[in-house]
Amino acid sequence: MSDAAQHEDVKGHMGKYYVVFVALLCLTAITVGVSYLKLNRPLAITVALIIATVKAGLVAAVFMHLISERKVIYAVLILTALFFALVLLLPSFTVYEHGHVIAGS
Repeated sequence: MSDAAQHEDVKGHMGKYYVVFVALLCLTAITVGVSYLKLNRPLAITVALIIATVKAGLVAAVFMHLISERKVIYAVLILTALFFALVLLLPSFTVYEHGHVIAGS
């Protein structure tokens, strides 16, 4: 591949990176703007988490090149997320079990 072709290939990728950079800047500005609103705490946390999820999705899709990956990668990602959710939920199952034993004593 010649230097000119490599340069054009890099230029093509840089356009995506600039768009994501501007989008991240805008979402950060929105996050700061929302923090100045007088929202109750649960709603403020929900809005902040939604914005953070969108930002994380942009970073993962473009900078980690997940947008062009095969379906197997998505299956592994979903399986990992489900396992993580299960690990987070396991303590709540034992709390009910121990709470029942303590209440019966």
